[in-house]
Amino acid sequence: MAMAEDLEEKNPAGFDLPHYLGIVRRRHMQFLIPLLLGWLAVWGASWVLPSRYRSSTLILVEQPTMPKDYVTPNVNDDLQDRLRSITQQILSRTRLLHIIDQLDLYADGHGHLSPDDKVERMRKDIEIELVRDGEGRVSAFNVYYLSHDPRVAQQVTSELTNLFISENLEVRQQQSEDTTKFLEGQLETARKTLSDQEEKIREFKGQHVGELPAQVASNLQILAGMQSQLQTEEDALNTAKQQRVYLETLVNQYRSLQGLGQGSPKGEGGTTVGLPAIDEELDKLRAQLADLSSHYTDRHPDVRKVKEQIAKTEKMRDQIVASLKTKAAAPADPNAAAADAADVRDASSPMVQLQGQVQANRVEIANRERSVAELEAKVTGYQARLNQEPVREQQLSDLTRGYDQSKANYDELLKKKNESAMATSMELLQQGERFRIVDPPSLPMKPDFPNRLKFCMIGLGVGLALGTVVAGAFEMMDDRIYDEKELQKLLPVPVISEIPALASAADEHLERRRLWLGWVTAACVSAAILLGSALSYLRG
Repeated sequence: MAMAEDLEEKNPAGFDLPHYLGIVRRRHMQFLIPLLLGWLAVWGASWVLPSRYRSSTLILVEQPTMPKDYVTPNVNDDLQDRLRSITQQILSRTRLLHIIDQLDLYADGHGHLSPDDKVERMRKDIEIELVRDGEGRVSAFNVYYLSHDPRVAQQVTSELTNLFISENLEVRQQQSEDTTKFLEGQLETARKTLSDQEEKIREFKGQHVGELPAQVASNLQILAGMQSQLQTEEDALNTAKQQRVYLETLVNQYRSLQGLGQGSPKGEGGTTVGLPAIDEELDKLRAQLADLSSHYTDRHPDVRKVKEQIAKTEKMRDQIVASLKTKAAAPADPNAAAADAADVRDASSPMVQLQGQVQANRVEIANRERSVAELEAKVTGYQARLNQEPVREQQLSDLTRGYDQSKANYDELLKKKNESAMATSMELLQQGERFRIVDPPSLPMKPDFPNRLKFCMIGLGVGLALGTVVAGAFEMMDDRIYDEKELQKLLPVPVISEIPALASAADEHLERRRLWLGWVTAACVSAAILLGSALSYLRG
C-alpha cells in the first residue's frame, strides 16, 4: 500500500485510466444525450434548408483552323483577358435582367426583390472556372449555375453557354474589324504624308533642273563638250582674225600692185614684189592643212575650210599674176585709170573678190565672237551648277530621307492592313479561335447544397463536442467523492485499513439497470447516426 502511494506521488501527472473510466460510467447519459441532440440539430438542418442544384458545362477553346504562318490573327491573344472581358459583358445588368425576365428567376411571390437585388443574387449563383493545360495556358473553362430547380439551373447554364459562344464570336469579329479600320485610317494618313513628300521632291527637282546629284556626270560631259567647242570656236576666231589681217594685207598689196603695174619694177619671171606675201600665206595655209590632216579626216569642217581658203588664195594668186602679165604686155593707155576703175567695179575682178572676202571675214568674226560669248556663258552656267551640286545633294538627301521613312512606314502599314483584312475575313468565316461545347449543360439529380453527408459529419463533431462539454460540466459541478484516492488526499492522517463496500441486492439491480440503459442508449445513438449517414448518402 505504501509502495503504491509512493509510486503515485512520484508520477502525479500520469494517465489515470480507472479515474476516466469511472467518469464514463457515471456520465455516459450526460454525454450520449447531448451527442444525439447536437447531431440531430445539424443533420436535421440539412433536411430543412432549401436544396440548390448546380448545373455545369465544359466549353473547349478551339485554336484557329488556319495555321498562323498563313493568317496571323489580329485580335488579343491573351485568352484569359478576353474571357474576363466577355464575362464582364455577360454579367452586365442588362444581360442578366434579360435572362431573369425570360426565365422568371428569383420570383419570391411578394415582389420584395428589386431588379438590382436579383442581378446581385444571380451573379453570386454563377461561377466561371478556368481549365489550364500542362503549360499553364487556358484550354477550356467550366460554367456553373446554382438554382432551387434543377431544370432552371440547366436552362440558365445553357443560356450562359450560348452567350459565351456568341459573345466570343462577336468580340473577335468586332476587334478584328476595328483593327482593320484603324490600320486603314493609319494607312490613309501615311499615304497623304508620302504624297506630300513626293510632291516636295518633285517641286525640288523641278526648281533645280540640272543641279541634281544624278545629273553631275551629264553636266561634266556637257561641260567638257562645251569647253572643247569653246576652244574650237576660239581657235576658229583666231584663225578668222588672222585671215582678216591676211585679206587686208592682200587688198593693200593688190592696190599697190595696181599702182606698180605701169612702172614698178618686176622680179624674175615677170612677178611683182607683192606676190611673195601671197606665197608665204599659201605656205602657212598648207602647213595648217597638214597639221589638221594629221588629227582629223578630210570631212572635218576645219580641214575643208582650210582647203577652201587655199583654193581661193591660189585662184586669187593666179588672177593677180594673169592680170599683172596682161598689163605688163599691153602698151601704155591713157585710159588705164578708167579701165582700173571699171575693173574695180567688175564682180569677177580680184579686188572685188578680196573686198567680198574681207566683208565675209568680218561677218564670220562677229559670229565667232558671239558664239564664243554664248559658249562662255553656258560654261559659266554649268560650272555654277556643278558648284551648287553639294548643296542640292544635301537638300535632296534630307527630302529623300523623309520620303524613305514615309515609304517604309507606308509599306509596313500596307502589309499589316492586308494581313488584318485577311484575318478579318477569317473571323467572319468563323475560322478563328472558337468556343465549342464539350459537355452540354447537365441536369443535376442531386442537390449541390446542402451536402447532407457533410452535414452529418459536421453534426457528429458538434454532438461529440457538446456531449463532452455537458458531461464535463456535470462532473465539475458534482462535489461527491467517488474514489478512495481523493478521500486519502483529504484526510490529515494516513489510512490504516479499508472497509469494502457492502452492496445490497437492490443496489446491484439498480446498477445493472443503469449499465444496460447506458449500453442501449449508446446503441440507439450509434444506430441513429449510422442510419442518418446512410440516408444522407443515398438521398443526397
